[in-house]
Parts: sequence; C-alpha cells; structure tokens
Amino acid sequence: MAEFIPDAESALPERKIDTEVAHTARVWNYWLGGKDNYPVDRETGDQIAAIHPGTRDYALADRQFLGRAIRYLAADLGIRQFLDIGTGLPTAGNTHEIAQGVAPESRIVYVDNDPLVLVHARALLTSSPEGATRYIDADLRDVDEILARASKTLDFDQPIALVLLGVIIFVNDDDEAYGTVRRLLDALPSGSHLALSHTVTSPPAPPDVDDAVAFWNEHGTPKLKQRSPEGIARFFDGLELLEPGVVTCSHWRPDTGVRAPEVAMWGAVGRKP
Repeated sequence: MAEFIPDAESALPERKIDTEVAHTARVWNYWLGGKDNYPVDRETGDQIAAIHPGTRDYALADRQFLGRAIRYLAADLGIRQFLDIGTGLPTAGNTHEIAQGVAPESRIVYVDNDPLVLVHARALLTSSPEGATRYIDADLRDVDEILARASKTLDFDQPIALVLLGVIIFVNDDDEAYGTVRRLLDALPSGSHLALSHTVTSPPAPPDVDDAVAFWNEHGTPKLKQRSPEGIARFFDGLELLEPGVVTCSHWRPDTGVRAPEVAMWGAVGRKP
C-alpha cells in the first residue's frame, strides 16, 4: 500500500483529548470491540447497553451497512470517488479498503474533527498505488472548507458518493441539518449518491431507545438527536432512492441467507438525477 503524504494544509494538528467525558467515536469503537477508548467510554457504553441491550447491535449493523453500501456503489454502480464525512476511528472494513478492493483506482477523502480520530488518522492515510486517500480535519458544518479541500483529490465533474453514516444525528437543529446535507449534495454532479444512516425515534424503535439517548445526552458528547423515518427520508428529497428505501440498516440489501435483527439505526442510499 502506498502511503498518502499530507500537504501543509492537511497536516494533522495536535489537539487535547478529554478522557473524562465519554465521546461517541470512542464508545462506538468500544462496542465494535476496538481498543481505542478510555474507562469513561467503556463505563458509559455499558450503562447505555444496560438501558437498551440492543445498542451494541447498532454499531455492528451500521458498520455492515457501510460495507454493503460501498461495495454496491463501487462494484455495481461503478462509483470511483467517495467523500466520507464523520469517519470515526479506523477499524476493519474502512471505506477505502472496500472501494479500492473493488477498484484500486478509487479515490477517497475522509473528514472528521475528533481528536482521537486525528491521532489515528495516519492509519487511514494509505492507498492503493492506482488510487488516492486523503484525510481532512474539519467539522461537518464547514461545507465550503470541506468542498474546497476535497476538490484537490476528487473530481467534482465526475460522480461522487457522499457518505454520512451516524454523523448528521449530531446536528440537532433541523434547518441546519437538512441545509448542510443539501449544500453538500448541490456541489455534486448528476450520478452522485448519498449513503446516510441515522438513529430513529420510538416508534418504530423500541421505547428504551429514547431512554438510552437521554442518558447519552446527559453524560456523553456530542449530543445527538433522533429523527423519525419520515425525517430521515427528508435528507433524500430530490434523490432517487435505491431499493429497499429507508429501512433499518440491517435490512438494507442484507447478504443472502442472513437474518439480521432490526436496529434503531436506519439508513438508505439515493442517487442524484
């Protein structure tokens, strides 16, 4: 694998990691069986799992949804460019590994602003010799900065897959959340796709999901907002939803013969006409 060498603009800054407050990226990493977390993350993760025992299934279902969506976009639809915002901590089956496993010439830009993710970012800054991988330190809301810096790696005249898995839940204001996604999509050409996942409200989620979210918002950071299936579908306004539409992540094009439990993390993939 050829390592991507960041330029001065994308050099990774030093940033203090708060080990006293649970952080979503680290708790998610803990639920996935990773080691990049602290006692406060494990304690909070266990408390949330005690409130809602299905919580750990979310992390796995969301990760598997990522794998199936990226593989479908690359193998079946021929997408060769990916803008993955809200990358999270690197683990097995990252976007660049899946996409370049299908098509080595694929180009991937990751975006995140979590300090621990930054510490581990160089693990992501690898690429097949034919392709490219870049990491941008930026907030999801910094749309202009993301687009400007991503354009140094991605060709915005060619289709791009915008990947927003479990990240727009941290934009609590609806106008800002829908507006941010719309601004990103407006910059992409026809034939681009949006893959998005989001925590759903109760119902259709089990009632204890609301208690688990309330506990997280009291003890963890950043705070998250649940949305209804209709609210999640709104992110895809103007796009052509791929089958099966907006569904629990575990039921989006599952592998043949796999019976996965329904989880309160819902997702979909849509195409920009």
